[in-house]
Amino acid sequence: MKESRKKKVDSGKVDAMTKKYKAVTRQLNFYYGAKQALQEIGLAFVANQATALIGPSGCGKSTFLRCLNRMNDLIPGARVEGRVLLDDRDIYGPQVDVVNLRSRVGMVFQKPNPFPKSIFENVAYGLRVNGVKDRQYIDDQVEKSLHQAALWQEVKDRLNDSALGLSGGQQQRLCIARALAVEPEMILMDEPCSALDPLATQKIEELIDTLKSKYTIVIVTHNMQQASRVSDVTAFFYMGRMIETGPTDMIFTRPHIKETEDYITGRFG
Repeated sequence: MKESRKKKVDSGKVDAMTKKYKAVTRQLNFYYGAKQALQEIGLAFVANQATALIGPSGCGKSTFLRCLNRMNDLIPGARVEGRVLLDDRDIYGPQVDVVNLRSRVGMVFQKPNPFPKSIFENVAYGLRVNGVKDRQYIDDQVEKSLHQAALWQEVKDRLNDSALGLSGGQQQRLCIARALAVEPEMILMDEPCSALDPLATQKIEELIDTLKSKYTIVIVTHNMQQASRVSDVTAFFYMGRMIETGPTDMIFTRPHIKETEDYITGRFG
């Protein structure tokens, strides 16, 4: 009897908590066919903050990230259990428009992946896919997004040039501009600096710091110094489980769980 009453109270707390957060996962399990990759992940994302997901390779960070905008739907045999709430609505619900969801929750991948189109058309692409035809609106959104991605000054005189002629760091900022053009609410970043040099990495980190005033950002990174620089909250993943989460300064200086401390101090990983 006591335990069942406790479960009710806990469930009520989670329901109340979801109203404070942009997104929440509850008891999230994920399977690649018969293989379970994520186990009982419960994590909340505060609006206008950056959350870093850290942990050794293969621990489930990127799989979890892709659950937040249903990118894993594209993998044959993939299966999700549990709930992912965006503004308190389950994104895996039967009425969800997945194209609309991915406009609301944008994604930036590990390697820059500009389309073989002009700089302008790369940024305009999402708008056109969503049926926008107003040329002035598209022009305005492209310029606005390139400004937000701190790229406008570098490309404003060559918008019709191929995006493939940009440097790696510029290409990654272009991909961020492409995600911003459709005015998302969240931005997911899967190791966005792993293919970049230190100077380009610094620009992306500065950009993340600027963008989080308007967007909720989730970033997967293997670079713990980067996590400590750019994030407000850090979650440590290990073997498909989320071991610990909290304010970034606490996770890096006063972790509560031994596995977290061992990873942070370089004992494994």
